[in-house]
Amino acid sequence: MASEASVQYEFVAPRRIVFGWGRRRELGSLSRALGRRAFVVCGAETLVVNGILGQMLESMTKEGVRSVVLATIEHEPEVGDVDHAAAVVREHKPQPGDFVLAVGGGAAIDLGKAVAAMATNDESPTVKDYLENVGRDLKLRADPLPVLAVPTTAGTGAEATRNAVISSYDPPFKKSLRSEKIMPWTALVDPELTLTVPRSVTAASGMDAITQLIESFISRKAQPIPQALALDGLQRAWGAIAEAVENGGSRPAREAMAHAALLSGMCLANSGLGMAHGVAAALGVHCRVAHGVACALLLPVALRVNRSVRQAELAQISQRLFHDRTFRSPGAAVDFLIDAVSALCDRVGVPRRLSQIGVRSDQIPAIVRDSRGSSMSGNPRDLSDAELTEILEGLL
Repeated sequence: MASEASVQYEFVAPRRIVFGWGRRRELGSLSRALGRRAFVVCGAETLVVNGILGQMLESMTKEGVRSVVLATIEHEPEVGDVDHAAAVVREHKPQPGDFVLAVGGGAAIDLGKAVAAMATNDESPTVKDYLENVGRDLKLRADPLPVLAVPTTAGTGAEATRNAVISSYDPPFKKSLRSEKIMPWTALVDPELTLTVPRSVTAASGMDAITQLIESFISRKAQPIPQALALDGLQRAWGAIAEAVENGGSRPAREAMAHAALLSGMCLANSGLGMAHGVAAALGVHCRVAHGVACALLLPVALRVNRSVRQAELAQISQRLFHDRTFRSPGAAVDFLIDAVSALCDRVGVPRRLSQIGVRSDQIPAIVRDSRGSSMSGNPRDLSDAELTEILEGLL
């Protein structure tokens, strides 16, 4: 019997996942299981105004958990945001029984994870020295504070990732604090919290999740468990994103997108991503483009760029999504998928050209240079600077 190549992999995920409509009401008991004092990061002023954050803090108080509100953040976290909030936590002398509660979109959850790490690691006072390829490349020696993540958007899957994306604009970079240690201990996913997310954010964050599911599936670092999760997530998201955008009050659509986003986080945490996310990071730094918008814009071209080396995998996705169709060949299935993704982008209203989001031709060299990060390393095809430049110029 012919021997087959051995398969080796690891899979990391939150220790506990609690998913369901209205389950944020269980926050008190979930918090009590983690500790007695919560350092709170909130991701949108509306959560304060509409009383949701207050209800959460009250439910913790009833369970004997004290809360210290650190920050409300409505932009992608920057080095200064992390350093300031972590300094506040250290002033409170963190001890066993303390944890971080991060409520909001990916920005808030990434900030929470980074603060949890920096609160207990003080070899440097700035998170910059712990980020990939920009500082002193310090490692997290002490265990971070536990993190309880409560997403309020359906997109990044940050509640199930082992990195925190941190930006700087002077000097410009967007890099990750990356360690298995910052994976949230508990992910509390309540799709009801996404009901008030605006149409544009629903579209961009939802397309981010779809991009993560596809890129992780075809990544050169792809693994079997994430690939299985990606196909399930894509099936859920594909039939739901337009409904969530066009009818924000749709419970089935919001549930499907929240589940898909959660799965996308686990997929990227274990399999990596690709070109769309690599370039999106550079667009965020140099052009202040929202992450989900950049990913959505880049997804169709990333599919075309990688189809020559991932035709079988892309055909598998197409056959899973469009199972009622018969394709004459794998290539035809991929053609249909790329056209369908482009049509979906148009339907949910995300930009299709770089010029639509303010990118200028003179910015392309810097964007190309700063696309070379962890995400790009997972792209199925190696892309030279010249090829990437030609691709991006073609998108202007």
